Parts: sequence; structure tokens; C-alpha cells
Amino acid sequence: MNDGLIPKRYAKALYKLAIENGDSQEIYELLKPLSRGFRGLDEVKRVLTNPKVPEQDKGRVMMQLLGAKPGSSLDKFMLLVIRNNRAEYLRKIALAYVELYRDDHDIAQVDITMASELPQEQLQGIVDIVRKLKPGITLEVETAIDPELIGGFTVKVGDVLLDASVKNELKKLRLKLLS
Repeated sequence: MNDGLIPKRYAKALYKLAIENGDSQEIYELLKPLSRGFRGLDEVKRVLTNPKVPEQDKGRVMMQLLGAKPGSSLDKFMLLVIRNNRAEYLRKIALAYVELYRDDHDIAQVDITMASELPQEQLQGIVDIVRKLKPGITLEVETAIDPELIGGFTVKVGDVLLDASVKNELKKLRLKLLS
């Protein structure tokens, strides 16, 4: 079975369960950090895929990691995923769930990466431009600092990337000089 198909099917099942139980937003908030990745993911994956670790312990590890309540829809779902030996797909399931939720609720993830901290007015100006391009859509803005950009910033909205960094300009200049 396809590596992308399994997580999508599990995510759809979780989303349907969450809607029925009225906790789709809570689960969305809990899965967002997992979908972005976190430190120690490889270590957690080793624990989750270790056949010597009891299922209940694996479930407990995931619930503590996510900060979810025992007995919740997410708790039961995590145990099902672990029981079905699909723990290695948990991050991809989280990604698929977050994508489903955002599509259903007209939410766009905006990732702004800057070479250094921008003043709040400039950052708000970037967000305002994105808001004009995506009217009627809720924006979830994440910012990060990447000194390798040298100067400027990048803005990623879905699959679209605007690269206004010095690093990108230098790369273009180098390619132009080489051709």
C-alpha cells in the first residue's frame, strides 16, 4: 500500500471521529506541533515501533507528547494506530489531519522566514499583503529566523514560495554570470 495513502485514510477516519465527537479543533491544535516535527522524533519512533514495548506504554508516550487527555478521541485513535502497527505513520497522519482541517475551515499556513528579526510593522505589512491575496481565508502565521538568508525574507503559503532574500538574489546573479 502507498506510503501516502495509509496516513490519509487514517487522518480521514480520525477527522470523521473528531467531528462526530465535537473535538476536531482540539485535536487539530494537538496535532499541529507533531505535523511540524519536533525534537526527538526518531527516538519516539524507535519506541513506538519496538515490539517489546507494550501498546499501552506506547499510547501513553504519545499522549504525554501531545498533551492529550486520556480517554479522548485522540487517545483511542493513537491506540488503534499503534495496535495496527502503523506508528511509523503518526507524523504523516498528523500532517494529513492538519491539512484536512485547514481545507475544511479555510485556513492557510503562512511561513515567514527572515534573516533577522523584522520590526512588527514590516511583519504586519507582509501578512497584510498575503491577506489581500487570500481574501476570506484565516491565516496562521509562523515566523522563523534563518541567518543563511543573509538579508530579506521568504514567505511560503501552501505550495507558493516568495523568496525576497539576499541569498536568492546572489544565487540568481551567480547563475546569470555562469550562463
